[in-house]
Amino acid sequence: MPNNFEPKEGFEFVIHAGPFGDSPCKVTEINPPYQLSFKWGKDWTMSFELVEAGDQTEFTLIHGGWSADQVTEFGEAHSIVRPQMDQGWSGLVQKLASYVEG
Repeated sequence: MPNNFEPKEGFEFVIHAGPFGDSPCKVTEINPPYQLSFKWGKDWTMSFELVEAGDQTEFTLIHGGWSADQVTEFGEAHSIVRPQMDQGWSGLVQKLASYVEG
């Protein structure tokens, strides 16, 4: 999604989520090249982590802040949005793997 992200702890940026509008975000932790975490909208947290594992690198993506009884700032129930986001993240991780391995 288009955004104005900068890799600086405390940096506030916006993710342009198409028909869902703009989501305010804030970088909460950055430890190049191993970790990036940020707050996304009113509920979510995102973390991207890299760990050396021998001659390979392990990638972990954590999208937290889900609650069955909450709705997003756009009025969508978390229970509806989460499966949609899961599909998007799965596709993105597959593309990342193809890029890194290619």
